[in-house]
Amino acid sequence: QVRVVESGGGLVQAGGSLRLSCAASGTTFSSYSITWFRQTPGGKEREFVAAISWSHSNTYYADSVKGRVTISRDNTKNTVYLQMNSLKPDDTAVYYCTVSALSPPPRLQESYLYWGQGTQVTVSS
Repeated sequence: QVRVVESGGGLVQAGGSLRLSCAASGTTFSSYSITWFRQTPGGKEREFVAAISWSHSNTYYADSVKGRVTISRDNTKNTVYLQMNSLKPDDTAVYYCTVSALSPPPRLQESYLYWGQGTQVTVSS
């Protein structure tokens, strides 16, 4: 059973930074791509944020976060990090990570089976 756990969210002022973590277990971590999504209050769909592939650790970003967000992975710790800088109130959401055997990883939430509880990020203006 694959399990993912997100952490690192919190309340931050606009312009601040946060680093989210995604820990995965129950799978060969280094063989899976990891994708971050977010869901805003009242949002029906989870929005793609960033992803990192298992092959070559290629990275992918949504246009809305490009240049402000960096995704990285540490296979020795079975953890992926999402460093978020220059945060804006529009970044306020619950952030989820998930795993995929595909590379490049898909950008649609329907392509994923395993989800964590998410971690809340709130950016105040």
